[in-house]
Amino acid sequence: MSEHLHPPFGNFTTVHAALDVCDDLAGPVADALKTWDAREAAESVLYVDTEPDKADTAVFAEAYDVPLELSANCVVVAAKRGGDVTLAACLVRADTRLDVNTAVRKHLGARKASFAPMDVAVAETGMEYGGITAVGLPSGWALLVDEAVVAAPHVLIGSGKRRGKLILPGSAVARLPRAEVLPGLGV
Repeated sequence: MSEHLHPPFGNFTTVHAALDVCDDLAGPVADALKTWDAREAAESVLYVDTEPDKADTAVFAEAYDVPLELSANCVVVAAKRGGDVTLAACLVRADTRLDVNTAVRKHLGARKASFAPMDVAVAETGMEYGGITAVGLPSGWALLVDEAVVAAPHVLIGSGKRRGKLILPGSAVARLPRAEVLPGLGV
């Protein structure tokens, strides 16, 4: 199968349609792809096999020849207002940083917003640290996506595990459940 599929960028030896290798994905990611209402978008997602020790963004980009502007990081944020804490996921290009203190905080109507602790992000998503992705997030979470991610012809995101990544059209990201596309999320 991989001999027929070619990723739009990068240097990967193993490429599959993500729906064909759901066992290689984190459970919530596989379930989300299988049940995604936007079938054409789900079918467009590619899985590229990669080494877990190269999962961190800068190392990954160099090892697999992936431009940072075509790679996106999913950041879990804890927004606080009074005694309430709301978790949300934010997807920004890897060549930018998430504007937590202004864009995220204001959009979520929080008094304070910060990166969620790693153990909370992992436990709540059911995904591995370093592989948390925008696909398969908990149903109560907002998904805030920087407009630059959606504008990319294709973007590389996590697979829910440190091993492997997903590549999908930027426009498909906007079709993920609860996705809200925002300008200026990544600065």
